[in-house]
Amino acid sequence: MAEIETEMFTIDQVPEPTDLRNVIYSMVAMPHLSPVNLFNEFASSAIDPTQVGKEDLFGAGVFHIDDSKIAFTQTIYSDHRRLAVDPFVAAQIIVAKAVRRLVCYGAEPVSMSAFLNNVEFASPIAEEMVMAARLGLEAAAAVFSLQFSNRKIFYDYSEHDGILPPTLIVSLVGKLKDRDHILTSKFKRKGHNILLIGRSFNDINASEYLDHFHEIKESPLMHFNLGFENKLMGALKELIKRNLVESASPVGLGGLFFTLLRDAMPNELGFDITTDAEIRTDAFLFGEGMGRVVVTVTEEKEDEFVDFLYDLNIPVMTLGHITKGEIRIDDQSLGFVDKGIVG
Repeated sequence: MAEIETEMFTIDQVPEPTDLRNVIYSMVAMPHLSPVNLFNEFASSAIDPTQVGKEDLFGAGVFHIDDSKIAFTQTIYSDHRRLAVDPFVAAQIIVAKAVRRLVCYGAEPVSMSAFLNNVEFASPIAEEMVMAARLGLEAAAAVFSLQFSNRKIFYDYSEHDGILPPTLIVSLVGKLKDRDHILTSKFKRKGHNILLIGRSFNDINASEYLDHFHEIKESPLMHFNLGFENKLMGALKELIKRNLVESASPVGLGGLFFTLLRDAMPNELGFDITTDAEIRTDAFLFGEGMGRVVVTVTEEKEDEFVDFLYDLNIPVMTLGHITKGEIRIDDQSLGFVDKGIVG
């Protein structure tokens, strides 16, 4: 499929698929979606508080610095494709994604460092990109109250055959007051309700779905609002503190569907959800717009959960519930998780 120029691209130029199975089966084989890749074993299991002993802390991404009960967790995100589109916004998106991940663990993000790889300083274009990325990182650090390595960015450049695109790598450290209260992303029990915090848009920009399934490599960045990200994280921290959430997972790579699948597979559970009638189904399921978190909540706590978000004017949608293993979308069965294939 021919590439579409960034400034001209709109979702209306992409035909909406009529067969979800075809999309899912095509994307589930992508190597960089390996957490749900049924053709290899590259996936790493989610953190399990009951199995986090002293010898396991480092491997689980959780570690102690001294003998206190306070633990720390670290996450690293990188990007080069979106950096080339808009380095100022792309840098903020990378930080926001890392913050969302740490908060969903139950951690308080405290500090970050950044590394720009393959930057050719002799290039005026590269210099402009570096300055824009730096400003984006500083803006995100200020909004999320992060210590930012004295506002320094480490650089690297090596000459190789061919062109290596500049890549921004961001590392965040979060603090956990008690490792026994680590929140995991995996679904816990059949019957728990699944809710989506944040608003969905008719947006498939810069998504794996647009890149892989439609073979469109050029598009604007996905929907993103730094101020709302901060508001959402503040609300999520309070929800976790009030023990209203059973699991939490940021909508990330592959969109909502693959976020749900990653959460369902560890315990061989499934999900039965209903899409938003006002949003295109492919955008709702596979779009990667920012500012959304999937949570599971018990039926007894759902009213208190929803009321809390309503008072803050934060959108929330009940998607459906956890099943014993079947995957259903809009009353259509897409198979069973424990069968090793969706379809």
